[in-house]
Amino acid sequence: MEIINWKELLYPYEQAVEELLLKFNNLDKECRHLGIYSPIDSVSGRLKKPASILDKAGRKHIPPERIEEEIEDIAGIRILCQFVEDIQKVVDMVRVRTDMTIVQEKDYVTNMKPSGYRSYHIIIKYPLSTALGPKVINAEIQIRTNAMNFWATAEHSLRYKYSGNIPEDIQDRLTNCAGAAFHLDQEMSTIRGEITNAQRLNEIRSSMTSNILENIQKLHFVAKLEDMDAINREFVDVWNSRDIDRLREFNEKLNVMVEVYRI
Repeated sequence: MEIINWKELLYPYEQAVEELLLKFNNLDKECRHLGIYSPIDSVSGRLKKPASILDKAGRKHIPPERIEEEIEDIAGIRILCQFVEDIQKVVDMVRVRTDMTIVQEKDYVTNMKPSGYRSYHIIIKYPLSTALGPKVINAEIQIRTNAMNFWATAEHSLRYKYSGNIPEDIQDRLTNCAGAAFHLDQEMSTIRGEITNAQRLNEIRSSMTSNILENIQKLHFVAKLEDMDAINREFVDVWNSRDIDRLREFNEKLNVMVEVYRI
């Protein structure tokens, strides 16, 4: 068996992990600095250990001289998102980058593994500038929600504990937990949508209310006293109803009145 110089082989991958972590953390920081929503909640990285590399090479019958070409996840980063819909946003961010080339995409979010595992995997070709010259390596980017990651971490620990042979009853419970985690992700996305809609309605309500109060102030100087009393009573009634459609109609009515008085 060929002797592998692990220090020499792994150093470029270690460099790649450091660079990818820096780039995606800076992408998240830039979004927040500019006031743009960032779908990235956190980023972590890891370098596959020699024992894990040899184990995978053995299972896949990969000769030592083909390890770098055929094992695509020696270097890897994991991007965690708060919501399921953020996963696709991160995928789109990766797709438009010019400093890496996508080789393969595996959507285990839509197409869950039988075990219950969900995640989005992207294999990239990543160019490096090393002390020995340019080098292009394979790396993996995993994108998943915090709930998916919690399940995957627990499942990985159990698989290690049972040497890959998790008892059937525990595997069934894990699969049920995976479904519960995904249901949690979907429910949180629904709640997020409802909150966003409520915030949007509040913004519309606030804007229309400001316009109404401004128009009432304008009409105060030109309209009859009894007309203003009726307008004020109607405004209080409409405001207390919290009916956005009634508020919109009242706002339009005052806009017309202001136009009639040419204020």
